Formats: sequence, C-alpha cells, structure tokens
Amino acid sequence: MKINSEKLWYTKNFTSTLLLPLSWLFRLVASSRNIIRKKNSLNVELKDLYIIVVGNLTVGGAGKTPLVSYLALRCRSENLKVGIIMRGYKRNDGTLIEVLSDSAVETVGDEALMLKQQTACPVAIAVNRCEAAKYLNEKYNLDVIISDDGLQHYQLPRKLEIVVVDGEREFGNSRCLPAGPLREPVSRLKNTDLIVCNGENDNYEYQYHSTFDKVFSLADNTNSKALNFFCDTTVHALAGIGYPNRFFTMLEDAGLQIIMHPFPDHHRYNRSDLEFNDDLPILMTEKDAVKCRQFAKENTWFVPLTITPNKMLDEQLSKLLEDLK
Repeated sequence: MKINSEKLWYTKNFTSTLLLPLSWLFRLVASSRNIIRKKNSLNVELKDLYIIVVGNLTVGGAGKTPLVSYLALRCRSENLKVGIIMRGYKRNDGTLIEVLSDSAVETVGDEALMLKQQTACPVAIAVNRCEAAKYLNEKYNLDVIISDDGLQHYQLPRKLEIVVVDGEREFGNSRCLPAGPLREPVSRLKNTDLIVCNGENDNYEYQYHSTFDKVFSLADNTNSKALNFFCDTTVHALAGIGYPNRFFTMLEDAGLQIIMHPFPDHHRYNRSDLEFNDDLPILMTEKDAVKCRQFAKENTWFVPLTITPNKMLDEQLSKLLEDLK
C-alpha cells in the first residue's frame, strides 16, 4: 500500500474518513474468516500443549518480538523447555522450516533468525502455526510454546493471549485497515488474558520498558562497548523496523547525535545502504544486524534491546512460570 501510513493512521485526516467503507469491509471479511477458522480448529490435536500467543492489534512495530524473546529466556532460566513459532515474513508457500542459528536470513526471515540467535530455543516457521507447534513438540517434547504473532490465527489454540500495545501510539485513529492501523477492533482486547504496554502509559497496569546499554561489533560479537562510549559523537543510525523513530529517540535520549536512516520494516539491505562516504560509526538494531554482517564495515555496531518489566508485570509473569512448572 503506497501510503504514508504514519500520517494516515496516527493523525486525524480526511483521507482516513474516505477509507472508512473499505475499513468496514475489512472487518466483515476478517470476522467471517475467523469464524470459519474457529470451526475448523485443530484444538483436539493441540489441546494439551501450553501455547502462549503474543500479538498486537495494530500493523507495525508494537514491540511483541522483544517480549517473545524475553519470555523465552525467562522460561529457560526456570529450566522449562520452550519453543517459538511464527509465520515468517512474506512466506506464502506453506513450507515448515526449523530455524537454525546459521540459517540464511533470506530463507527464514530476520525476526526468526534473531530469535533463534538470542534465545537458543527451537524455532519453527510456517504459514500454518499449528503445524509448526506440532513439529516442535514432537521433536523436543516442550513445556511451553510461544507464538510470535498469531493473535488472529484462530486455528491455533492458546492457553494464554498476551496483547502488546505501543504506549506512545496506542491504536492511532482506532480504525481498522485500510483507514487505520487495526487488524481487529479495539473491543477484541476484552477477550484477551493480558494486555502489556510497551512504554509508559497510565492507561495500562502491566508495562515493560526498553533500554539500550551496550553495543556489539558486527564483525566480532565479543567486541562490545558501553553505549555511552558514543555520547556526544555523531553516528549514522539505521533502523528497518516497524517504528524506526522509537530506536532513534532512544539513541538521542542516551546522548548520541544521530543521522537518521529509516528503512521499511524487514528491509533487505545491500552494501550500498551502509555507504555514507565518511568514517562515522554506524549503529543499527539487532534485527537489522542479522542481514548486514556479511558486508558491514569495521566501525559498524548493533544495539541489543533490554526489556525490564514493571512490578505488576513481573509478578504476573512469575505466577505464570509457577503454573508451568
């Protein structure tokens, strides 16, 4: 869709109003498809699996994938066997693939490869997430499966639904596609188990905060520096994520002077994207780094995200882990 979605969906404008009939049609089609999926559910085959779905109502980056990584690592710290399933970006052939730490990013996608490298958990991608869940459980006999996205994939049974909300942008104009950013109406939240806000927002009880404190060399992961090493330094900042401004703002808040280079979400980088005809450091997200290692220059770094839950969310997750043991 060749539109400025940020302006269309997150500000009041006449164009969005004109698109309302298409938005109503989208809701009707989506509701009909979901009813059919529920009737054809594979619940019987997967009913005994503990599946957690982490999703969001909006298109774009709300912050669900970092939360999936955090949940998986927290489960592992409690000696739980955990696997991760996801659709895989722009995959339509339906092929099920188990993601390995050295899988080609062109084959499995940036987020799947990043999750595998971050968590060391079994990761499988498939258009049909039920098939991915069955595959991982049969191979690894898991205690819990976490689905990155899949809130609207109603064939997939779930013991727990977690919806991530962007604390800054929330639901934009609260309209469904294409008039707004929603894949389902906001009323869908009434049927979820846990609503988690990415950032500070008084409307939500459960929150987590994202911070940066270290950077790692793309050439050598063992070479790291504190982020404040680049304070008062001008750097090139690259972000091909759902909401690049979040990354840029966090770097600026840390005291860096940045030259912003936003790219579309899941952008496939090439060497020329990192050529700026100067010797300034280049900083990028970890999601971008998995696609740039092979041609990154020496002074190129990625900035891992650290998630910290607030007290309420931390206590809720502790209860969840106790139930899983």
